[in-house]
Amino acid sequence: MSHNSFGHLFRVTTWGESHGPALGCVVDGCPPNLIVSEADIQQWLDKRKPGQSRFTTQRREADAVKILSGVFPDEETGELRTTGTPISLMIENTDQRSKDYSEIKERYRPGHADYTYDAKYGIRDYRGGGRSSARETAARVAAGGIARKVIGEMTVRGALVQIGDIKIDRNRWDWDEINNNPFFCPDPVVAKEWEEYLDKIRKSGSSIGAVVEVIAENVPVGLGAPVYGKLDQDIASAFMSINAVKGVEIGIGFEAARLTGEENADEMRMGDNGKPRFLSNKAGGILGGISSGEPVVARFAVKPTSSILTPRQSVTRSGEEVDVFTKGRHDPCVGIRAVPIGEAMMACVLADHLLRHRAQNG
Repeated sequence: MSHNSFGHLFRVTTWGESHGPALGCVVDGCPPNLIVSEADIQQWLDKRKPGQSRFTTQRREADAVKILSGVFPDEETGELRTTGTPISLMIENTDQRSKDYSEIKERYRPGHADYTYDAKYGIRDYRGGGRSSARETAARVAAGGIARKVIGEMTVRGALVQIGDIKIDRNRWDWDEINNNPFFCPDPVVAKEWEEYLDKIRKSGSSIGAVVEVIAENVPVGLGAPVYGKLDQDIASAFMSINAVKGVEIGIGFEAARLTGEENADEMRMGDNGKPRFLSNKAGGILGGISSGEPVVARFAVKPTSSILTPRQSVTRSGEEVDVFTKGRHDPCVGIRAVPIGEAMMACVLADHLLRHRAQNG
Protein backbone atom coordinates (compact mmCIF):
# COMPACT_ATOMS: atom_id res chain seq x y z
CA MET A 1 0.00 0.00 0.00
CA SER A 2 1.68 3.20 -1.17
CA HIS A 3 0.97 6.90 -0.53
CA ASN A 4 1.54 6.91 3.22
CA SER A 5 3.63 10.11 3.19
CA PHE A 6 2.87 13.81 2.83
CA GLY A 7 4.91 17.01 2.71
CA HIS A 8 8.00 17.97 0.73
CA LEU A 9 10.82 19.27 2.95
CA PHE A 10 8.98 18.54 6.21
CA ARG A 11 7.84 15.04 5.29
CA VAL A 12 5.68 12.71 7.39
CA THR A 13 5.18 9.00 6.82
CA THR A 14 2.66 7.23 9.05
CA TRP A 15 2.53 3.48 9.69
CA GLY A 16 0.48 0.95 11.63
CA GLU A 17 -3.10 -0.23 11.92
CA SER A 18 -6.02 0.26 14.28
CA HIS A 19 -5.71 -3.18 15.87
CA GLY A 20 -2.01 -3.86 15.33
CA PRO A 21 0.54 -3.81 18.16
CA ALA A 22 1.48 -0.18 17.53
CA LEU A 23 1.30 2.73 15.12
CA GLY A 24 3.47 5.76 14.54
CA CYS A 25 5.24 8.00 12.10
CA VAL A 26 8.61 9.02 10.75
CA VAL A 27 9.20 12.77 10.46
CA ASP A 28 11.97 13.62 8.00
CA GLY A 29 13.37 17.08 7.26
CA CYS A 30 13.05 18.54 10.76
CA PRO A 31 15.83 21.10 11.30
CA PRO A 32 18.52 20.26 13.90
CA ASN A 33 18.93 21.73 17.37
CA LEU A 34 15.24 22.14 18.23
CA ILE A 35 14.50 21.20 21.84
CA VAL A 36 11.83 18.49 21.95
CA SER A 37 10.49 16.00 24.48
CA GLU A 38 7.90 13.28 24.68
CA ALA A 39 5.89 15.56 26.98
CA ASP A 40 5.85 18.27 24.29
CA ILE A 41 4.21 15.83 21.89
CA GLN A 42 2.03 14.10 24.49
CA GLN A 43 0.07 17.26 25.30
CA TRP A 44 -1.41 17.24 21.79
CA LEU A 45 -2.08 13.50 21.78
CA ASP A 46 -3.95 13.90 25.07
CA LYS A 47 -6.41 16.21 23.28
CA ARG A 48 -7.16 13.54 20.67
CA LYS A 49 -7.10 10.32 22.68
CA PRO A 50 -10.35 8.36 23.04
CA GLY A 51 -12.51 7.75 26.10
CA GLN A 52 -12.40 11.27 27.55
CA SER A 53 -16.17 11.80 27.56
CA ARG A 54 -19.41 9.95 26.82
CA PHE A 55 -19.46 11.67 23.44
CA THR A 56 -16.43 9.81 22.04
CA THR A 57 -15.48 6.15 21.63
CA GLN A 58 -14.97 4.38 24.95
CA ARG A 59 -11.86 2.61 23.70
CA ARG A 60 -9.24 3.27 26.39
CA GLU A 61 -5.86 4.17 24.98
CA ALA A 62 -3.13 6.09 26.81
CA ASP A 63 -1.70 7.09 23.41
CA ALA A 64 1.70 7.38 25.11
CA VAL A 65 4.30 8.46 22.55
CA LYS A 66 7.89 7.24 22.44
CA ILE A 67 10.69 9.01 20.56
CA LEU A 68 12.81 6.30 18.97
CA SER A 69 15.27 8.28 16.85
CA GLY A 70 16.38 11.67 15.57
CA VAL A 71 17.28 13.25 18.91
CA PHE A 72 20.38 13.55 21.09
CA PRO A 73 20.75 14.79 24.71
CA ASP A 74 22.22 18.24 25.20
CA GLU A 75 25.52 17.83 27.05
CA GLU A 76 24.78 20.70 29.46
CA THR A 77 21.03 20.47 30.09
CA GLY A 78 20.20 16.88 29.20
CA GLU A 79 17.32 18.11 27.04
CA LEU A 80 16.72 16.27 23.81
CA ARG A 81 17.67 18.16 20.67
CA THR A 82 16.74 17.22 17.13
CA THR A 83 19.71 16.08 15.06
CA GLY A 84 18.30 16.74 11.59
CA THR A 85 17.90 13.00 10.98
CA PRO A 86 14.55 11.16 10.74
CA ILE A 87 12.48 11.32 13.93
CA SER A 88 10.61 8.07 14.57
CA LEU A 89 7.61 8.20 16.92
CA MET A 90 5.70 5.18 18.22
CA ILE A 91 2.34 4.81 19.99
CA GLU A 92 1.40 1.37 21.28
CA ASN A 93 -2.16 0.03 20.93
CA THR A 94 -3.27 -1.37 24.29
CA ASP A 95 -7.08 -1.69 24.18
CA GLN A 96 -7.98 -3.46 20.94
CA ARG A 97 -11.15 -5.58 20.90
CA SER A 98 -10.98 -7.26 17.51
CA LYS A 99 -13.82 -9.65 18.39
CA ASP A 100 -16.24 -6.71 18.13
CA TYR A 101 -15.72 -6.82 14.36
CA SER A 102 -16.07 -10.57 13.79
CA GLU A 103 -19.65 -10.28 12.55
CA ILE A 104 -18.71 -7.84 9.77
CA LYS A 105 -15.70 -9.83 8.60
CA GLU A 106 -17.50 -10.69 5.35
CA ARG A 107 -19.87 -7.70 5.31
CA TYR A 108 -19.33 -4.21 3.93
CA ARG A 109 -20.41 -1.32 6.14
CA PRO A 110 -22.38 1.26 4.12
CA GLY A 111 -20.54 4.58 3.98
CA HIS A 112 -17.27 2.96 5.02
CA ALA A 113 -14.12 2.09 3.06
CA ASP A 114 -14.67 -1.66 3.51
CA TYR A 115 -15.76 -2.31 -0.07
CA THR A 116 -13.29 -0.01 -1.85
CA TYR A 117 -10.29 -1.32 0.12
CA ASP A 118 -11.29 -4.89 -0.62
CA ALA A 119 -11.92 -4.16 -4.29
CA LYS A 120 -8.58 -2.37 -4.69
CA TYR A 121 -6.25 -4.62 -2.70
CA GLY A 122 -8.11 -7.94 -2.56
CA ILE A 123 -7.57 -8.00 1.20
CA ARG A 124 -8.78 -5.83 4.07
CA ASP A 125 -8.20 -5.60 7.78
CA TYR A 126 -11.77 -5.80 9.10
CA ARG A 127 -10.59 -5.29 12.72
CA GLY A 128 -11.47 -1.64 13.04
CA GLY A 129 -10.63 -0.88 9.43
CA GLY A 130 -6.84 -1.14 9.55
CA ARG A 131 -5.34 1.89 7.77
CA SER A 132 -8.79 3.30 7.01
CA SER A 133 -9.45 3.72 10.73
CA ALA A 134 -9.26 7.17 12.30
CA ARG A 135 -6.87 5.54 14.79
CA GLU A 136 -4.17 6.25 12.18
CA THR A 137 -4.55 9.97 12.88
CA ALA A 138 -2.86 9.64 16.29
CA ALA A 139 0.42 9.45 14.37
CA ARG A 140 -0.41 12.68 12.55
CA VAL A 141 -1.06 14.46 15.85
CA ALA A 142 2.33 13.25 17.09
CA ALA A 143 3.96 14.63 13.93
CA GLY A 144 2.10 17.90 14.51
CA GLY A 145 3.86 18.18 17.87
CA ILE A 146 7.19 18.22 16.02
CA ALA A 147 5.82 20.65 13.41
CA ARG A 148 4.87 23.14 16.13
CA LYS A 149 8.53 23.28 17.14
CA VAL A 150 9.45 24.16 13.56
CA ILE A 151 6.89 26.95 13.10
CA GLY A 152 7.96 28.73 16.29
CA GLU A 153 5.79 31.76 17.07
CA MET A 154 2.99 30.79 14.72
CA THR A 155 -0.02 29.54 16.69
CA VAL A 156 -2.52 26.96 15.47
CA ARG A 157 -5.88 26.55 17.20
CA GLY A 158 -8.99 24.62 16.22
CA ALA A 159 -12.62 24.60 17.28
CA LEU A 160 -15.79 22.67 16.55
CA VAL A 161 -18.23 25.18 15.02
CA GLN A 162 -21.14 22.97 13.95
CA ILE A 163 -22.69 19.62 14.85
CA GLY A 164 -25.55 18.55 12.61
CA ASP A 165 -27.70 21.63 12.03
CA ILE A 166 -26.62 23.37 15.23
CA LYS A 167 -23.98 26.08 14.65
CA ILE A 168 -22.14 28.25 17.14
CA ASP A 169 -22.93 31.96 17.53
CA ARG A 170 -19.70 33.67 16.44
CA ASN A 171 -20.55 36.70 18.57
CA ARG A 172 -19.98 34.46 21.59
CA TRP A 173 -16.64 33.06 20.35
CA ASP A 174 -14.30 32.66 23.33
CA TRP A 175 -11.07 30.68 22.94
CA ASP A 176 -10.94 30.21 26.72
CA GLU A 177 -14.09 28.06 26.49
CA ILE A 178 -12.41 25.47 24.27
CA ASN A 179 -11.13 23.44 27.22
CA ASN A 180 -14.24 23.94 29.36
CA ASN A 181 -16.42 21.47 27.44
CA PRO A 182 -15.96 18.08 25.73
CA PHE A 183 -16.46 19.51 22.22
CA PHE A 184 -13.61 22.04 21.79
CA CYS A 185 -16.48 24.52 21.42
CA PRO A 186 -15.80 28.30 21.70
CA ASP A 187 -19.48 29.04 22.42
CA PRO A 188 -20.51 28.03 25.98
CA VAL A 189 -24.23 28.31 25.18
CA VAL A 190 -24.29 26.03 22.16
CA ALA A 191 -21.98 23.56 23.94
CA LYS A 192 -24.86 22.87 26.34
CA GLU A 193 -27.23 22.35 23.40
CA TRP A 194 -24.80 19.90 21.84
CA GLU A 195 -24.72 17.82 25.03
CA GLU A 196 -28.46 17.16 24.91
CA TYR A 197 -28.44 16.69 21.14
CA LEU A 198 -25.55 14.20 21.10
CA ASP A 199 -26.99 12.24 24.02
CA LYS A 200 -30.04 11.53 21.86
CA ILE A 201 -27.87 10.60 18.87
CA ARG A 202 -25.68 8.32 20.98
CA LYS A 203 -28.57 6.55 22.74
CA SER A 204 -30.29 5.92 19.41
CA GLY A 205 -27.19 4.11 18.15
CA SER A 206 -26.67 6.60 15.33
CA SER A 207 -24.06 9.27 14.51
CA ILE A 208 -23.88 12.84 13.18
CA GLY A 209 -21.52 15.01 11.16
CA ALA A 210 -19.72 18.22 12.13
CA VAL A 211 -17.63 21.18 10.94
CA VAL A 212 -14.17 22.00 12.34
CA GLU A 213 -12.47 25.39 11.97
CA VAL A 214 -8.69 25.79 12.26
CA ILE A 215 -7.02 29.19 12.58
CA ALA A 216 -3.28 29.85 12.28
CA GLU A 217 -2.00 33.22 13.53
CA ASN A 218 1.34 35.02 13.27
CA VAL A 219 1.84 33.43 9.86
CA PRO A 220 4.41 35.52 7.97
CA VAL A 221 3.76 36.98 4.54
CA GLY A 222 5.06 34.86 1.68
CA LEU A 223 4.43 31.21 2.53
CA GLY A 224 3.20 29.25 -0.46
CA ALA A 225 3.91 29.44 -4.17
CA PRO A 226 1.84 30.23 -7.27
CA VAL A 227 0.12 27.59 -9.40
CA TYR A 228 1.12 24.15 -8.04
CA GLY A 229 2.49 24.95 -4.59
CA LYS A 230 -0.31 27.07 -3.18
CA LEU A 231 -0.57 27.21 0.61
CA ASP A 232 -4.35 26.82 0.50
CA GLN A 233 -4.01 23.95 -1.98
CA ASP A 234 -1.80 22.02 0.46
CA ILE A 235 -4.04 22.84 3.43
CA ALA A 236 -7.06 21.55 1.50
CA SER A 237 -5.16 18.40 0.54
CA ALA A 238 -4.04 17.83 4.13
CA PHE A 239 -7.56 18.24 5.50
CA MET A 240 -9.11 16.06 2.81
CA SER A 241 -6.69 13.28 3.76
CA ILE A 242 -8.23 13.10 7.24
CA ASN A 243 -10.63 10.19 7.64
CA ALA A 244 -14.32 11.10 7.06
CA VAL A 245 -13.61 14.62 5.73
CA LYS A 246 -15.83 15.42 2.72
CA GLY A 247 -15.32 19.15 2.17
CA VAL A 248 -12.88 22.02 2.83
CA GLU A 249 -13.25 25.82 2.81
CA ILE A 250 -10.56 28.52 2.97
CA GLY A 251 -11.65 31.89 4.36
CA ILE A 252 -15.35 32.37 3.68
CA GLY A 253 -15.17 29.50 1.19
CA PHE A 254 -18.39 28.74 -0.69
CA GLU A 255 -19.98 31.88 0.76
CA ALA A 256 -17.85 33.87 -1.70
CA ALA A 257 -19.94 32.50 -4.58
CA ARG A 258 -22.90 34.67 -3.66
CA LEU A 259 -20.93 37.93 -3.13
CA THR A 260 -20.10 40.73 -5.54
CA GLY A 261 -16.52 41.75 -6.17
CA GLU A 262 -16.98 44.77 -3.92
CA GLU A 263 -18.32 42.66 -1.07
CA ASN A 264 -15.67 39.98 -1.37
CA ALA A 265 -12.59 42.21 -1.65
CA ASP A 266 -10.38 42.52 1.43
CA GLU A 267 -9.62 46.25 1.20
CA MET A 268 -6.29 47.64 2.36
CA ARG A 269 -4.86 50.73 4.01
CA MET A 270 -1.35 51.54 5.23
CA GLY A 271 -0.62 50.40 8.76
CA ASP A 272 1.41 52.13 11.44
CA ASN A 273 4.33 49.83 10.67
CA GLY A 274 4.56 51.10 7.10
CA LYS A 275 3.10 47.92 5.65
CA PRO A 276 -0.39 47.31 4.21
CA ARG A 277 -3.10 46.25 6.63
CA PHE A 278 -6.28 44.45 5.61
CA LEU A 279 -9.69 45.75 6.64
CA SER A 280 -11.22 42.24 6.46
CA ASN A 281 -10.09 38.66 5.94
CA LYS A 282 -12.57 36.95 3.65
CA ALA A 283 -9.64 35.34 1.79
CA GLY A 284 -8.62 33.47 4.92
CA GLY A 285 -5.11 34.87 4.98
CA ILE A 286 -4.12 33.53 1.55
CA LEU A 287 -4.01 35.42 -1.78
CA GLY A 288 -2.87 33.74 -4.98
CA GLY A 289 -1.76 30.74 -2.94
CA ILE A 290 0.59 32.88 -0.80
CA SER A 291 0.04 33.91 2.82
CA SER A 292 -0.87 37.57 3.31
CA GLY A 293 0.09 37.92 6.97
CA GLU A 294 -3.55 37.75 8.09
CA PRO A 295 -4.73 34.73 10.11
CA VAL A 296 -5.01 31.63 7.94
CA VAL A 297 -8.57 30.35 8.36
CA ALA A 298 -9.83 27.00 7.08
CA ARG A 299 -12.78 24.72 7.79
CA PHE A 300 -13.55 21.12 6.99
CA ALA A 301 -16.74 19.07 7.07
CA VAL A 302 -16.72 15.62 8.69
CA LYS A 303 -19.35 13.05 7.72
CA PRO A 304 -21.19 10.92 10.29
CA THR A 305 -19.39 7.86 11.61
CA SER A 306 -20.17 4.86 9.37
CA SER A 307 -20.09 2.30 12.20
CA ILE A 308 -23.57 2.56 13.75
CA LEU A 309 -26.03 0.25 15.52
CA THR A 310 -28.90 1.03 13.15
CA PRO A 311 -29.24 -1.74 10.51
CA ARG A 312 -28.35 -0.61 6.96
CA GLN A 313 -28.72 -2.48 3.69
CA SER A 314 -25.50 -3.90 2.23
CA VAL A 315 -23.87 -6.98 0.69
CA THR A 316 -21.23 -9.54 1.62
CA ARG A 317 -17.96 -10.35 -0.15
CA SER A 318 -19.73 -13.28 -1.80
CA GLY A 319 -22.61 -11.12 -3.09
CA GLU A 320 -25.28 -11.96 -0.52
CA GLU A 321 -27.68 -9.12 0.34
CA VAL A 322 -27.68 -8.45 4.10
CA ASP A 323 -28.44 -5.84 6.74
CA VAL A 324 -25.38 -4.52 8.57
CA PHE A 325 -25.03 -2.97 12.00
CA THR A 326 -21.76 -2.52 13.87
CA LYS A 327 -21.11 -3.47 17.47
CA GLY A 328 -18.18 -2.01 19.33
CA ARG A 329 -17.00 1.37 20.61
CA HIS A 330 -17.47 4.19 18.13
CA ASP A 331 -17.65 7.98 18.12
CA PRO A 332 -21.22 9.29 17.77
CA CYS A 333 -19.58 12.40 16.29
CA VAL A 334 -16.08 11.80 14.96
CA GLY A 335 -15.79 15.54 14.32
CA ILE A 336 -15.05 16.16 18.01
CA ARG A 337 -11.69 14.38 18.00
CA ALA A 338 -10.99 15.75 14.51
CA VAL A 339 -10.19 19.16 16.06
CA PRO A 340 -6.64 18.29 17.26
CA ILE A 341 -6.12 16.32 14.04
CA GLY A 342 -6.94 19.41 11.96
CA GLU A 343 -4.58 21.47 14.11
CA ALA A 344 -1.79 18.95 13.54
CA MET A 345 -2.27 18.87 9.78
CA MET A 346 -2.27 22.67 9.60
CA ALA A 347 0.96 22.78 11.65
CA CYS A 348 2.61 20.20 9.37
CA VAL A 349 1.66 22.13 6.23
CA LEU A 350 2.95 25.40 7.70
CA ALA A 351 6.22 23.74 8.76
CA ASP A 352 6.70 22.36 5.25
CA HIS A 353 5.97 25.71 3.60
CA LEU A 354 8.19 27.61 6.02
CA LEU A 355 11.14 25.37 5.14
CA ARG A 356 10.33 25.62 1.42
CA HIS A 357 10.18 29.43 1.67
CA ARG A 358 13.55 29.56 3.41
CA ALA A 359 15.08 27.22 0.83
CA GLN A 360 14.04 29.49 -2.04
CA ASN A 361 14.30 32.95 -0.50
CA GLY A 362 16.86 32.56 2.28
